[in-house]
Amino acid sequence: MPKSEDQPDGHPETEPPQLSDAASKAAAAARMRDQTKWVDLQLQQSIQRGEFDDLPGAGKPIKNLDRDHDPDWWVKQLVEREQIVVLPRSVQLRKDDAELDDLLDTQTTENGARAIVEEFNERVIAARYGAPEGPPLITMPRDVEATLAAWRERRATRLEAARAEVRRKESRRKRWWRR
Repeated sequence: MPKSEDQPDGHPETEPPQLSDAASKAAAAARMRDQTKWVDLQLQQSIQRGEFDDLPGAGKPIKNLDRDHDPDWWVKQLVEREQIVVLPRSVQLRKDDAELDDLLDTQTTENGARAIVEEFNERVIAARYGAPEGPPLITMPRDVEATLAAWRERRATRLEAARAEVRRKESRRKRWWRR
């Protein structure tokens, strides 16, 4: 048998003895029986090494220990911790409809604005044909062309205001240089 680098000199590697089926089952049963002792020993050694001394929440009561068991406790804690707001689809669509023009105004191309309006309309139509949930759905799909015409108008107004601001700054700078 080749000499192992892991074994110190003078201690050759030994293969575990082959056990009969009955002996193997008996050994497995003994391991299962002694498993709790082994776990307790591991915990005691970890405590002695101080591995549990600085855990978060040490010395504080366990939160919600007095409540009845709730199988969704972890979801509720995640929602609370991450401040996740889940609205019924009809309410979310009302909110999205109210914010749609502002979202469109962030777009610089008509194709980008059109894609946003079409996606919004798809969600409204899917909600209309789906099973109702929450408050009644009063949001209607937007007329894409009318919405884009309004977007073009607002965009032209913003661009003209930006150009006027540039002209105003340029004239101020020219007056300053003339002094």
